Amino acid sequence: QVQLVESGGGSVQAGGSLRLSCVASVYTSSPYCLGWFRQAPGKEREGVAAIYTGDDTTTVADSMEGRFTISRDNSNNTLYLQMTNLKPEDTAMYYCAANTDRRALRSSVYGAYCSTETGYNYWGQGTQVTVSS
Repeated sequence: QVQLVESGGGSVQAGGSLRLSCVASVYTSSPYCLGWFRQAPGKEREGVAAIYTGDDTTTVADSMEGRFTISRDNSNNTLYLQMTNLKPEDTAMYYCAANTDRRALRSSVYGAYCSTETGYNYWGQGTQVTVSS
C-alpha cells in the first residue's frame, strides 16, 4: 500500500524558487522509484524528475536540468523537488508518484535508474505551482 501527500506549492514570480515536498508512505522492503510529474491546463502530463531509492540515483528531464533537483530524506520518508529560476511555463499541478513493481525501473551501463516517463502506478493529489511574469 502506498500513500503520497504533496505540499509546498504556491505562487511565485518568475526567477523565484520553490521546494515541493511529498511524504511517501511506501510499504515495501525492495528499492523502488519515486518521481515528480506535472500537468498544465490543456497539456499532457510531463515527467519532471525521478529517484531510485536503491542508491538515490536521480534523473531529471532534459528541459529542467540545471533548474530542478530531486532528493529525498529517508529518515522522514519525504521526497523533495527544489525548483529554481522558475518560469511562467513551469505553472502546473505537480504530482508525486511511486512505482514498486519495477515498471518504472530502467538500466544503463552505469546502473539502475528510474524513468521520468512511464511505469508509475501510485499518485498523489498534486500541489499547484503558479509562476507569474
